[in-house]
Amino acid sequence: MAASTLQEETARLNAIAGLYADFTFDKLMRGYMLRRFRPYLPASPEGRRALEMGCHHGAFSVLIEPLFETLEVVDVAEAFLERTRTRLSPRAILHHALFEQFEAAPRFDAIFLSHVLEHLIDPVLVLARAREWLLPGGRMLIAVPNGLAPSRQIAVEMGLFPACTSFAEADIREGHRRVYLPDTLAADIRTAGLRIVDRGGILFKPLANFQMDRGLETGLISDAYLEGCYQLGLRYPDLCASLFIVAERDGGA
Repeated sequence: MAASTLQEETARLNAIAGLYADFTFDKLMRGYMLRRFRPYLPASPEGRRALEMGCHHGAFSVLIEPLFETLEVVDVAEAFLERTRTRLSPRAILHHALFEQFEAAPRFDAIFLSHVLEHLIDPVLVLARAREWLLPGGRMLIAVPNGLAPSRQIAVEMGLFPACTSFAEADIREGHRRVYLPDTLAADIRTAGLRIVDRGGILFKPLANFQMDRGLETGLISDAYLEGCYQLGLRYPDLCASLFIVAERDGGA
């Protein structure tokens, strides 16, 4: 990728960092993501290293830091790194860099990309680079918004945008470059030289984020309701808010 393109991408991502809607539902989703990922993480943090690629405001960073002896975080948005730094312990190592330029010195037991791939110019390139940073037996844990979420399908039927893979207003505002479906996500993972260990969905999502937030604020959406959505998502993974994939280096070496 040309240096001019990378400079433009840095400027673009820093510009949109302040445009993200900070939904309560998004923060809650981080906990459900970790719940799906936990069975694939090391049993003990001792000696374990993790890399988080993309941190937003650190809502996921604070959940995963206690699970590893060392957590490194890389992001190009300075505003995100500054906020995340205040939420992590002094042991955390933060890097200001584009993924396409970042050079990881150690190798990692786990690499997290949570709602990141949809923003990238070339997600396969970034995944292939990250693949080389995994230790033998290490896992890459990936989540993206799901183009088939019922809330999105309802919006299509309402005529708000033409297809599930079309960009909604929020996609444009937050700088998304693509809308993933289950098969397109899996294709990118495999093309990058990764083997899929498990895949599925996280939390059945009948309402848009702003509607979920209103329900949470008024008490119409309770913890029990969210737990029901989580359990339903296990049954209907293609109708969840997010898709996830756990992957390893193809061949395990």
